[in-house]
Amino acid sequence: MIKEATFAGGCFWCLEETFSKLEGVIEVIPGYAGGTVKNPSYEEVLTGETGHVEAVKVKYDSTKISYRELLIAFWCCIDPTDKNGQFADRGPQYQTVIFYHNEEQKKLAEKSKKILEESKLFTEPIATQIKPFENFYEAEDYHRNFFKKEPFRYEKYKELSGRAGYCKIVWKKKNGRKILEENL
Repeated sequence: MIKEATFAGGCFWCLEETFSKLEGVIEVIPGYAGGTVKNPSYEEVLTGETGHVEAVKVKYDSTKISYRELLIAFWCCIDPTDKNGQFADRGPQYQTVIFYHNEEQKKLAEKSKKILEESKLFTEPIATQIKPFENFYEAEDYHRNFFKKEPFRYEKYKELSGRAGYCKIVWKKKNGRKILEENL
């Protein structure tokens, strides 16, 4: 059965790469979620004044991958304590949000956040928001599959932004992923 999930975790290029590598994910679409401006452009969202966040819509086959597995992948590619953006990307348009599409997604998202809050893995509070899905506007074509079209530029961006190093330390060395897998 084909389902959808929507996540915001800073730069949508990084989320697109993360989810595209998962078996059972059919399509990952970069775009803009939330906000009040209809069909915003990248330049408008970049100002931080439209209320949108860079996000991805994930279409997945729920017989091959669960929403639980998508949540784990999401948490393991962000810094959930940063309320002002993600890594080198600063501003409200880069905040982390789980947009739930139904009550089941809401319950799992809230449970996953609670697990992280209680894990003592982080000294700062979890800043990732959990909100109902309201809208999503696809980003311009040049953003789609950026990690494949421009692999060198993308890998440099991910490394220099601090995302790659952070994720290796927190989610692998400190066993953050294992905490989620065992408790969610």
